[in-house]
Amino acid sequence: MWSSKDVYYISDSTGILATNLGQALICQFPEINFHEEKFPFVLNIEEAQKTLSYILNQSSGRRPLIFSTIMNEEVRAVFDSPEVELFDAFEIFMERMENCLEAKALRVPGFSRHIDNLTMARRVEAIHYCLEHDDGVKTHELDEADVILLGVSRSGKTPVSVYLATQMGLKAANFPLTSEYLNEYRLPDGVARNKKRAIALTTTPQLLHSVREKRYSDSNYAKLSTCIEEIEKAETIFRNHKIPIISTAGKSIEETATQVSQELGLSKKPASLSESP
Repeated sequence: MWSSKDVYYISDSTGILATNLGQALICQFPEINFHEEKFPFVLNIEEAQKTLSYILNQSSGRRPLIFSTIMNEEVRAVFDSPEVELFDAFEIFMERMENCLEAKALRVPGFSRHIDNLTMARRVEAIHYCLEHDDGVKTHELDEADVILLGVSRSGKTPVSVYLATQMGLKAANFPLTSEYLNEYRLPDGVARNKKRAIALTTTPQLLHSVREKRYSDSNYAKLSTCIEEIEKAETIFRNHKIPIISTAGKSIEETATQVSQELGLSKKPASLSESP
């Protein structure tokens, strides 16, 4: 068994799809250390040859893994080398899709479907709302939110809010339960008024302690006993108000955001922004 492997994500667009595909696979092998690099916008044979040369020099004959979402067959063929292990997403799926649909694919890089001005405007509006209503700001405007995330400090509210806005087009606000609310076992008025759109995020005291220690080492705020007390009080508040609780422990931002949207019965906007390969 390999103790470590080099992994490269190659794309003629942003590389998001290649990266997500590769990481979804390699995470199933936690006993192996992976060194990862991404090469987006590899658009021609010359760039492909330079990229492959770099990969081979870096990996020194150790047969690195390459995850590719390059559409152009000639550019993609550069990486079909016996010195690497190539995982080609489009080679695996595209021909089968063409046969299934009895049609020829465009085979062009970029967004998978057209982005109109209205879709982009909605996405920008959601992102602006998220940024302007982060960390308990402007609670009087929470009536406009699609989702309100609650939790103690450092429970993962902000990154999940950003994902909901940027990837799902949802107006996401978040509010940290500070000692003022924890000690009185209450919610701020703006949140209580909109609690049907509220979701509580929690975690384990040990993980919360670890996160807080990295920024505020040896502080009372980071003590395990403080983390235990805050989580217990927060979860009591959530149960009293019948707010759904989702644990972020051991989950990715994407997993948590998906669970949040499912809990509230929300889905991506009908004209949602598509991901680049």
